[in-house]
Amino acid sequence: MEIRHLITFQTIIEIGSYTGAASQLGYTQSTITAHIQSLEEEIGGELFTYERRHLKLTQLGRELIPLAEDLLATHDQIRNIRSNQEVKGAIKVAAPESLTISRLSPIIRGFSLKYPHVKFILINGTCEQNQVDLISGRVDVAFMVYPEIHPEKCIHYSLAQENIVLVCSNDGPDHFDEYKRENTNHFFITNEESCSYRTMFERYLVKHDIHPFQTMELWSIEAIKQTVMSGLGFSFLPYITVKEDVNRGKLKIVSHSEKFDPIYSHMLIKKKKWLSPTVKAFSEFVIKSIRETDNEFERQLMLLEMV
Repeated sequence: MEIRHLITFQTIIEIGSYTGAASQLGYTQSTITAHIQSLEEEIGGELFTYERRHLKLTQLGRELIPLAEDLLATHDQIRNIRSNQEVKGAIKVAAPESLTISRLSPIIRGFSLKYPHVKFILINGTCEQNQVDLISGRVDVAFMVYPEIHPEKCIHYSLAQENIVLVCSNDGPDHFDEYKRENTNHFFITNEESCSYRTMFERYLVKHDIHPFQTMELWSIEAIKQTVMSGLGFSFLPYITVKEDVNRGKLKIVSHSEKFDPIYSHMLIKKKKWLSPTVKAFSEFVIKSIRETDNEFERQLMLLEMV
């Protein structure tokens, strides 16, 4: 069994096709096919199959993923044994849009300034997809905004409690009770169905027999905020994503008497026998930066309360 065959296997999983893997690795497609066939002969079964022209992992292929990752991680450790304390190379991070625009952007900038030899690859996805990408090995670090979680296959850091707020335009209702009236024609303006805080809000409505709202589903938080500012309805978003707009008087926080479940930002790293110095350095940088940011935010709130 050759390391290059395992690299080919991992690349196919990351990209989703033999053709894409061949392009990334600089091989012909026949070479990629030969690598997988060699692996399958050694292991004694198929690693991939096609369903409706889509490449899918077999059960054997899924079982090989963590073993291949451990072998490749050990290979990288051996190859870099002289410089295994250097922070360099590429790091792939998956994060939801809400965390990217609110918390991660300054963190990534600070990390890149401190470690200029690191190539940073950021992928935006839903919280659920980010976790899937982490487990499958497509990314090194995944971020989520989610209720409390206890993942088994990951190193898990609960970063901060995220305050989720109802917001509307400045001339919108002051209290959520006005939206709850059945004759209201306001839209609930939100993002994709798999968004964690949208799901939490909609489940709350069902649980407490609150009539469903007309839903306007948009593609980005910025689009949601602009639409809310126009007066079409309200949204349910992490406070950190609307803080500046509220402070500038562009959006208004809607008062309510609801008791929503707490939700948190999380950082997940897949458990491996060896974590690269870059992943370690990034996770430590994230934790330190968020603690400093939240401490400053709490200090500002205390000062405001004293005025």
